[in-house]
Amino acid sequence: MWKRLITVLIFIIAVLMLTAIMLDRWISWKTAPYIFDNVDQLPKREVGMVLGTSKYYKGGKYNQYYSYRIQGALNAYNSGKVKYLLLSGDNANKNYNEPLTMKTDLIKRGVPASSIVMDFAGFRTLDSIVRTQRVFNTDDFTIITQRFHCERAVFIAMYSGIAAQCYAVSSPKNMMTVRFREVLARLGALTDLYILKREPRYLGKPESIPVQHTVPTGIQGYPAVSPEELQELEKKPHKK
Repeated sequence: MWKRLITVLIFIIAVLMLTAIMLDRWISWKTAPYIFDNVDQLPKREVGMVLGTSKYYKGGKYNQYYSYRIQGALNAYNSGKVKYLLLSGDNANKNYNEPLTMKTDLIKRGVPASSIVMDFAGFRTLDSIVRTQRVFNTDDFTIITQRFHCERAVFIAMYSGIAAQCYAVSSPKNMMTVRFREVLARLGALTDLYILKREPRYLGKPESIPVQHTVPTGIQGYPAVSPEELQELEKKPHKK
């Protein structure tokens, strides 16, 4: 009895693992035509949207994923493949601000502030992709991130009817754990899109790129979601 039960359980686990791998490969295959490893082959777009990540790990070690994305943004901008850089990421608290950190580093490396727009409400990849279209009125843009992330991001864009492409930047050599987590992230994305039909957590006031407004005094780049709006957002219960 127990032997048969264990056999059935192993079979179910094997089927689930095989399904997860097949879905992972399907997403890679479906998005392949829209991903470019070489910046010289990258078609020109007005906006390059950089997906945010932390600059440092919790232990203080420098995050290579971050440095490669910054370098990729510089490559795309300096080669004329994009005119503006939209920095999309999380702004969890005063000490953690992905868009502002990216902006600071890009300006230090020669990108003019007038070519940079920040999106502080890129809480998830889905939020960043959909907000680029709906908030920043950009339907045909270049995503900048690692290839494994490119595939999920482009898939979300395709599902949402957005004509995005992706510039796949380099990845650290040892990324087995990250790649395993990506399989789970893709299952989560499929669940969000096809089952839960999730929308971005926050949309806010639409703004075009280049942003047509006056920057308030004391604010380094006025975002589509202001710090005050984010504070109000944090007070509201999160929708599941």
